[in-house]
Amino acid sequence: MHLNEFLDFEAIKPGLSAGNKRALLQQLCNFAAQRLGLESSAILETVGEREKLGPTGFGDGVAIPHGKVEGLSRIYCLFVRLSEPIRYKAVDGRPVDLVFLLLSPPEAGVEHLKALAAISRVVRHAPTLEKMRGARSRDALAAVLMGADERDAA
Repeated sequence: MHLNEFLDFEAIKPGLSAGNKRALLQQLCNFAAQRLGLESSAILETVGEREKLGPTGFGDGVAIPHGKVEGLSRIYCLFVRLSEPIRYKAVDGRPVDLVFLLLSPPEAGVEHLKALAAISRVVRHAPTLEKMRGARSRDALAAVLMGADERDAA
């Protein structure tokens, strides 16, 4: 599975401002709800339940909050780069500034894991993270993400 199969490139946001983790998750869920025509509260509840199991800050300033949402017909992901890193309780203790919100239908077990793996392949590559932090526009970020996705597909 590749990013271009589930990442909403129109929803990429560079320079999002969020004072803390709770505010960030609220904003992400509101934005996803608008894009998907779903209730923001249902998405936030699902993502919040997943966070209680353990933080989704994967290290190197990256977080991938995720969950399975009733009423969703396909795997969906949006990406934001924060204007200022926030504390997130990531595994390495570093603040987070690159965030992928991944949402899947409840029955998407293996596909959900494949989507998580596709994101983690992209963010494990330090030069890609550097390019993501340096990209100044949505189009530039999309190009970096697509380039990384194609590199991993090769």
